[in-house]
Amino acid sequence: MFSGIVEEAATVVALVQEQENLHLTMNCSFVNELKIDQSVSHNGVCLTVVSKTADTYTVTAIKETLDRSNLGKLRIGDKVNVERSMMMNGRLDGHIVQGHVDQTAICTAIDEAEGSWYFTFEYEFDPAMARKGYMTVDKGSVTVNGVSLTVCNPTNNSFQVAIIPFTFEHTNFGQIEVGTYVNIEFDIIGKYISRMLEFNK
Repeated sequence: MFSGIVEEAATVVALVQEQENLHLTMNCSFVNELKIDQSVSHNGVCLTVVSKTADTYTVTAIKETLDRSNLGKLRIGDKVNVERSMMMNGRLDGHIVQGHVDQTAICTAIDEAEGSWYFTFEYEFDPAMARKGYMTVDKGSVTVNGVSLTVCNPTNNSFQVAIIPFTFEHTNFGQIEVGTYVNIEFDIIGKYISRMLEFNK
């Protein structure tokens, strides 16, 4: 489990395809603190550390993960938002994030707002999935590339988020352009409520 508070933007240093799996090797400041079999969120995707060196670590993404996320689009040198799993004795500064990306969305607009930015994202809308909680609501939570954010101006298939300078500089939001695909995870609380309502009809 994660909080959506990104620790840093790690750098992709190697990508190795093995059949339908993709091995991603990353460099970040806390490599020496990682252990084999530890969970780390990568652009919102929970992946397991499978090997490490003095200054890098490697995780593996399977086909299901690559199909649902933007990890398959990564290139060497790209920045990836990383977060270690949440400590249960700490503050929940973001919201409950599982690290189970639901789908990708595409950036359709970036608007400056006197020191901050509004990013607009569109995603494929499925009415049946929306009834199960796969949707955004105004002032609700959403995870974009692993970052816990508050939803603004949602429609059936789009939403905006406001990005402050700190987030812009310390995550890969600074690399997002119109046309960039991001990973989104809808709020787990909304999914549970929607599921319970199905049983109470």
